[in-house]
This record gives sequence, C-alpha cells and structure tokens, in this order.
Amino acid sequence: MSKRDLKKYISELNQEQLQEQIIELYDKFSPVKTYYDFVFNPKEDKLLEECKLKISNEYFPVRSKKAKLRRSVAQKYIKHFISLGVDSYIVADVMLYAIEIAQTYASEKVIKQELFYKSMLNSFEQTISYLIQAGILSDFKSRAVAISEKTIALNWVNSYEFNAIIERLEY
Repeated sequence: MSKRDLKKYISELNQEQLQEQIIELYDKFSPVKTYYDFVFNPKEDKLLEECKLKISNEYFPVRSKKAKLRRSVAQKYIKHFISLGVDSYIVADVMLYAIEIAQTYASEKVIKQELFYKSMLNSFEQTISYLIQAGILSDFKSRAVAISEKTIALNWVNSYEFNAIIERLEY
C-alpha cells in the first residue's frame, strides 16, 4: 500500500474507527507502543542514562570479566533515538560518548584488533556528518577535537584519519 492509498483510506474513516485502529496498532506492535509512550512521556534523561550505562557496560562490564567492545550496542541506541525523534543534542551526546568510552578503555588496555580502530573511525565519521546535518557542529566541536587528539595520544593506527576529518572542518 502506498502512502497515498493510506491517506485515502484514513480520510474515509470516522474518528471512532480511526481511534480503534490506533489503539489496535498500539496493542499489537511494540514499536508503536514505544513511540507513543515516548511521545506522551518523553523521559529523555532516563533514556540517556540507560543508554550510557549499556554502552559503558560493553567496555567496563559490571557482571562479567570480559569486555565485549560491541559498537553495535551504541549504534542500536542511536538509531532508536533518531526514530523516536529524540533531541539532536542528546543523539550527538550519545554518539560522542560511545567513542569517548571506547577511548577510555583503549587507554587502559591494548587493543590489537584493527577492526576496532576502523569501527571507531566509522563512528567518528558518522558523528561528524550527523553534527553537520543537524547544524550543531559548533556546540560539539571541542569534544570532536578532543577525540581526535586522544587518538594521537593513544597512538591509534588511524589517528591521522581522525585528524584529517577535524582539519577538513577548519576549512
């Protein structure tokens, strides 16, 4: 069904039928429930706190001894926040936090997997793109520069690529 067909179908429903359909969607599909729960009670601070806890648990686990270092956990939250329409400042904060916590881990333990560094560079590129797209780069530029500088201090194999991204922002 196309969006046009859907609009036509919805316009043919009376208010009571439309309410019944929305309630049915709410009951049947958890993403719809999650969306409406957020729209009517946007506890962004609680979501942010939970998110940061899960991300940090990937690098500094509370229950197990071994860190999993999964970038996908942060990516899942970021995608979820964007789909909910969470404030762009919060999304940006999560994106930067995910890289910063990985750097904190890397400063304490040696990471030999080159894929880790490549993954962090991808995250950094996506973050910078998001900041530019959302028009909030100037608000987060100092954190982005700090991340780039820390890659140099930590001797990351791709630190020059992080630095190149920051240099492009200068011009």
